[in-house]
Amino acid sequence: MIALLFVALGGLLLIGAPVAVALAGSSLVYLMASGRVPDIILIQRMVGGVDSFPLLAVPFFILAGNLMNVCGVTERIFRFADAMVGWTRGGLGHVNVGASVIFAGMSGAAIADAGGLGAVEIKAMRDKGYDVDFAVGITGASSTVGPIIPPSLPLVVYGVVASASIGQLFIAGIVPGLLIAALLMLMVAVISHRRGYPIGERFALSRLISSFLHAALSLMIPVIIVGGIVLGFFTPTESAIAAVAYVLVLATLVYRSAGWRQILSVFRETVEMTSVVLMIVAASSIFAWILTREGIPAAFAELVMSVADNPLLILLLINLILLVVGCFMETVAAITILTPVLLPLAVQAGVDPVQFGIIMVLNLMIGLLTPPLGLVLFILARVADISFYRAMRATLPFILALLVSLLLVTFIPALTLWLPSLM
Repeated sequence: MIALLFVALGGLLLIGAPVAVALAGSSLVYLMASGRVPDIILIQRMVGGVDSFPLLAVPFFILAGNLMNVCGVTERIFRFADAMVGWTRGGLGHVNVGASVIFAGMSGAAIADAGGLGAVEIKAMRDKGYDVDFAVGITGASSTVGPIIPPSLPLVVYGVVASASIGQLFIAGIVPGLLIAALLMLMVAVISHRRGYPIGERFALSRLISSFLHAALSLMIPVIIVGGIVLGFFTPTESAIAAVAYVLVLATLVYRSAGWRQILSVFRETVEMTSVVLMIVAASSIFAWILTREGIPAAFAELVMSVADNPLLILLLINLILLVVGCFMETVAAITILTPVLLPLAVQAGVDPVQFGIIMVLNLMIGLLTPPLGLVLFILARVADISFYRAMRATLPFILALLVSLLLVTFIPALTLWLPSLM
């Protein structure tokens, strides 16, 4: 019967059904064919899958990211990052990474980074004479930092599914996120020297101070989110609400860069995006429940342990599975379905659930840069007005840095667990 579940899922995906419809539809086919449980279980499990207080953080972080893209925050961040690191050779490449790190502490989504900040970065790099391929490649790679450095929408979903502390997951992502940024900057330095990219405007303390003051209120957003969680003032959900309230004040009363029509449009866009995400979570929850009920996680763990009993080999195999799945499946759906299957196996291999959350999200973020799904590639191809194939080829050198980061995070637990251990 379990084969029918996967056949139905594959068939629905092949005919172009949305991911949520494919997951819920295949689950319904299985329930009707098995006849062992009432069909009403489908609705009950889907409702139960989204009946979670931590998931309230999802719409608020999406709203905060969308508001920042319309109220001028992204441009202020870009100018500050330019003043900080733009004076080196290939400076705008470093600015691209630095701005993404700062924006990562606000939005929590790679797509928000690529679509909002990415448009500013690619235009600026084009205007300064950089190859558009280089601009697209580093923009795509740096956008993956968004869901690693807190806040992070995928980590919220993982925390709910794995019953892990979302606060600890957020803190665990800080060092890996900075590690990814450092390796990407190293790649930028190497490529810039080889290609002779221009040196940016000379460093000036006055310019740095001026840009900092211009962006100071915007830079308080990650302080509110991360600082509030670390100091115990907020839960992750409450920090998301606080971030939305703060950005609304900036947009309407301080910067006055967004009118009420724009804000209402952002609210409407947020409702649409949230509906998609939570429908996938709901549909994935019933699919994951069926897998667990049929004993698939235990059977899979036994199979892997029989093939590779070495913890290092198991971790490499898990990474390989996640990288392949990330190429074909939407991030939220992959987390909801695979966490019950892979987490027990990872724990047997000696991996802490918090560390595994970072490993899983980093794998799936790399999937956003690989075909056939490649959502970030589609966005950047549209922003830069180039083909999807060209955007894919442009990101290949930077994927190497992401893979090195993945291996380091996988095999050096302290990179993720040191900061949470201090909490």
